[in-house]
Amino acid sequence: MSFNLTDEDGAFLVRLARKAVEENLKSGRIISPPENVPPALLEKRGVFVTINSIMGEEKSLRGCIGFPYPIYPLVNAVIEAAIESATRDPRFPPMTLRELDHVIFEVSVLTEPELIKVNSASEYPSKIKVGEDGLIVERGFYRGLLLPQVPVEWNWDEEEFLCQCCLKAGLPPDCWLLKGTKIYKFQCVIFEETSPKGPVIRRILKREK
Repeated sequence: MSFNLTDEDGAFLVRLARKAVEENLKSGRIISPPENVPPALLEKRGVFVTINSIMGEEKSLRGCIGFPYPIYPLVNAVIEAAIESATRDPRFPPMTLRELDHVIFEVSVLTEPELIKVNSASEYPSKIKVGEDGLIVERGFYRGLLLPQVPVEWNWDEEEFLCQCCLKAGLPPDCWLLKGTKIYKFQCVIFEETSPKGPVIRRILKREK
């Protein structure tokens, strides 16, 4: 991991994501970053904001959008990604204000994606680690990204992770084996609410054996 964020930084980002969505749903406005932002949160970072609906002990995806590359200062990127996740994820209808009491926010801060270099495509599974790496698959105009938590939640191995990332890109599942397909990996620091509007924790990924 090429950077470090404290638990306080993480709580700041998650609460900022929730506030950005709440204000946008109330008034349609995009909030500005607050004053006295910790310096680490002003650096440019890739980030994704995930919103999950909570029903008892179960959670289901409600929206997830972000920026894979460090284009914007982290606080600005979180505000934008949070609003986009809540209102413009094409897989879901826009969130309503009443849903805010029934969702939890998760912020994943990314390292810069690095191209995985191999002599043969069959080497890719050995070059990635489920529970640590996220993936980007690129082929021509097609691109798909999966965060590190996704294969852990679905109990995929490395090969299945590659196949599912190809599908996310709109490509055949075995496309990672074809010459010309590029595979990138990245890592994340993940922070999430334990309950709607509740305490924020650092999420540690644990792969099922």
